[in-house]
Amino acid sequence: MKVTMHEPIINIQRKTGINWPTCITMVVFHLGAAASLSMFSWRVGIASLLLWWLAGGLGIGIGYHRLLTHRGFTTPKIVEYFLTICGTLALEAGPIAWVVTHRIHHAHTDAAGDPHTPRDGSWWAHMGWILTGTAQRYDKSVCERYAPDLMKDRVHRWLERLYFVPIILLGFVLLAVGGWPMLFCGIFLRVTLCLHATWLVNSATHIWGRKRFETGEDSRNSWWVALLTFGEGWHNNHHAHPTSARHGLKWYEIDVNWWGIRVLQFLGLARRIKRVRFDSAATMWRLVTGDRKRKSSYEQA
Repeated sequence: MKVTMHEPIINIQRKTGINWPTCITMVVFHLGAAASLSMFSWRVGIASLLLWWLAGGLGIGIGYHRLLTHRGFTTPKIVEYFLTICGTLALEAGPIAWVVTHRIHHAHTDAAGDPHTPRDGSWWAHMGWILTGTAQRYDKSVCERYAPDLMKDRVHRWLERLYFVPIILLGFVLLAVGGWPMLFCGIFLRVTLCLHATWLVNSATHIWGRKRFETGEDSRNSWWVALLTFGEGWHNNHHAHPTSARHGLKWYEIDVNWWGIRVLQFLGLARRIKRVRFDSAATMWRLVTGDRKRKSSYEQA
């Protein structure tokens, strides 16, 4: 069953029934991750860490999240597609389904309709929401409402349908280069750890941490989740200013993904970057952006 616009999201999200393809995939990857520990070495560990950053940092944090979901900056289409392909290597979903889920989360944060709020249970927020019910399978009308920009892009529609292909190709490359240890650590262990790191943003950063801004929901800043996700753990900062490409607002708030965006800017590959700065005259944080545009429909939902 897919999510449709004919009934509230909160009702269909909780429908009973196990999502067997996702459950089987999760079991296989967790077993593969456990098996990889007996094959671990510094060589495959370093390679896996680099792949984790490629998929979880460049792909999910910078690509799926800050670029595609919130349009915190602009970049040439070829770079956008490259970042999207990196995101598919995390095996978290195709770009359209991921963006739709996250925009729904921002439209209904910690309220009826939020796909993964800890108010429905910490296990549900962390992992349960993808194992039962409809998870990230959406009807076309939902995708057109929450991600009209991506639905109009033929390449993104193609990547949505075939998002599992890049990681399969990567698996063959790793097997050829480093044998079974490289395959198991670079695919199964790396994907499993990256998935849990991302899920901690959904669960842990809405339970534990500090609030800099009063946002009307449960988002928190978590330094340790930020370290695991290359900067995505400064979640209260993010919910206060969703379109800001920078999440770590203080010098001590490590935000590797922001550094990556600044590197793209230095190379001339990132423009119109939105960021939050502290206005000392007004004693408040302000979003600095080049254009004042009408809010998108998903921000008004």
